[in-house]
Amino acid sequence: MVSTQCGKGFLLVAGLTGLIFAGPKKAFGQVGSDGAATQKSSEQMNIVAVGKMIQQLQSQVQELTVQVKNLEEQQQSALAESAELRKELEATRSQLVSLFAQAPRATSLTASQGNPPEPSIEDRITKLEESQQLASAEVAEQSQTKVESNSKYRLRLSGIALFNVYVNRGSVNNQDYPAIATAPGPLGSSGTFGGSLRQSQIGLEAFGPTIAGARTSAKVQFDFAGGFPNAPNGVSFGLMRLRTGTVRFEWDNTSVIAGQDSLFIAPLSPTSIATLAIPAFAYSGNLWSWTPQFRIEHRFTFSERSSLLLQGGLLDSLTGDFPASGYNRYPTAGESSGQPAYATRVAWTQSVHGQNITLGAGGYYARQSFGYGRTVDGWAGTMDLTLPLGSHFEFTGQFYRGRATGGLGGGIGQSVLWNASLLDPTTDVYGLDSIGGWAQLKYKATSKLQFNGAFGQDNPFAGELRHFGSNQTYYYTSPLSKNQSAMANFLYQPKSDIVLSLEYRHLKTYTLDSNANGANIVTMSAGYIF
Repeated sequence: MVSTQCGKGFLLVAGLTGLIFAGPKKAFGQVGSDGAATQKSSEQMNIVAVGKMIQQLQSQVQELTVQVKNLEEQQQSALAESAELRKELEATRSQLVSLFAQAPRATSLTASQGNPPEPSIEDRITKLEESQQLASAEVAEQSQTKVESNSKYRLRLSGIALFNVYVNRGSVNNQDYPAIATAPGPLGSSGTFGGSLRQSQIGLEAFGPTIAGARTSAKVQFDFAGGFPNAPNGVSFGLMRLRTGTVRFEWDNTSVIAGQDSLFIAPLSPTSIATLAIPAFAYSGNLWSWTPQFRIEHRFTFSERSSLLLQGGLLDSLTGDFPASGYNRYPTAGESSGQPAYATRVAWTQSVHGQNITLGAGGYYARQSFGYGRTVDGWAGTMDLTLPLGSHFEFTGQFYRGRATGGLGGGIGQSVLWNASLLDPTTDVYGLDSIGGWAQLKYKATSKLQFNGAFGQDNPFAGELRHFGSNQTYYYTSPLSKNQSAMANFLYQPKSDIVLSLEYRHLKTYTLDSNANGANIVTMSAGYIF
C-alpha cells in the first residue's frame, strides 16, 4: 500500500513540474498573437492548477506519514511478539530437556545409555501433542509459584515419587530391594508381602554463572532409604539419606566435577525401577559406590560420528567399613593409608545409522591400611559396552576383575582376608580376588514400552575363602562364594512423567562349601517423575 501511495505522489510531482516549465512557453506564444490580456489569463489558470496539485500533494504526504507511523507501530508490536514467542520456545525446550534428557543414573529409565531408535510417525505425533500441551501450559505456568533460593540464578526441583509393592518367596537380606538370598531363620516364613515408598527420590539442581568460559551448575540428590526410626510401624517411615551431590564446570569439550558421585569407571546399570535405592545387580557383578571425588573429563571429536572420552580422578578410598561411631567420623581402612584412590576410564563412541556404539575401559587403585604396617593394594579393571542391535534391540554389559573391591560392591561386599584377630600384630591381611559382571538385552517395542532381560554374577575366589576359613568377612556369618541375579521386567510410560513396571527377579547365593539359597521376587512399581 505504501508503494502505491508513493507512485501517486511521484506522478503529482512530475505533473506539477511539467506545468511549471510548460506554462511560460505557452504564455510567450500568446503574447505575440493575442496580447497581454490572454497571457495574464493563462498565467492565472496555471497558478490555480498548481495550487490544486500542491494541495493534493500535501494530502498524499500526510497520508503517507500516517501509513509509515502505522507500519512502525506494527513492526514494534511484531518484534515484541517475536521476543515473547522466543522466550516461550526456550522455556518449552528446557521443559522437554528436563523431562526426556536429564535424569540421574538412578532415576533414569534408560540407564544403558544407548541412543533411541528412529521414532515412527505415530511417536512423533504423540511427542508433538505433548509439546503443544507444554507450550499451552506456559502462560498459566507463569502465574505459579516458582522454586526460589537466595541466589539470583535458576533452581530446579526434580525427582520421582515411587511406590513399590513386592512379593518375596524365600529369605533375603532386605525385603523391598533384596540383593542376596539368605538361609531361612527359625521364625522365617515361606513368603512375604509388603509395600514401600522409601525408594522415592528428590533432587535440586542449580544453574550458575559462566566462569572463565565454563557453564557452572550444582546438583544434590536424596532418597528415603537411610534406615528406620525407632517407632511403631517405623518400617514405613524411611529416613532421608544423601546419595550424590556435585558441582560442575563445563566447557565445550572439558568438564571438571567435584563432589559425591557414582563410580565413573562403571557407568552402566541394568534397567530397573524396582531397585533405585541401590543400582540393580549390586553385589551380583555390578560395581557401585557413591564416593566423594574430583575428576576431569575431556572429549576428543574426530568426526560427526566418532569421539573419544578420557576421564580421570581422585576418589575417597572407601573400603565398605561400617562406621565406628554414630556421630564422629573415624577413618576407614582406605583413608588410613594417607592417600586417595585413583581411577581412570577411556571410552570410544561411534555412531552407526544414527545410534551410538560405546566401548569403555577403566582402572582403579586404592591402598588400604589395617594397622601395624599391614597394607593391601586394592585394584579393579573394568569394561563396559553399549551395542544397538537394529532399531528395537540393544545390548549392554559390564565386566570387572579386581582385588579388595568390597568398598565398590565387588566380591559380594567381601574385601580382605585374615587368619587371626586383627588386634594381633602378627595377623596377616590379604586382598580377596574376585571377578564378575552382568549383561542385559533390551527390546524397545515403542517409545513408551520396553522389555528387559538381564543376568549378573559376582564370584569371589573360593580357593582363597577356603584357605582363610570364616574369619575374613565383615558382613556375613559365613563366607559367600558366588551370587547370581536373573531379571525380567517391562517399563511402560503412558506419559513422560508416569512410569509403570512389573519385574521378576531370581536370586541364588552360594555359601562356601554349602548349599545355595534361592529367592524369587515379584515387584510392581508405579512412579511419577517430576
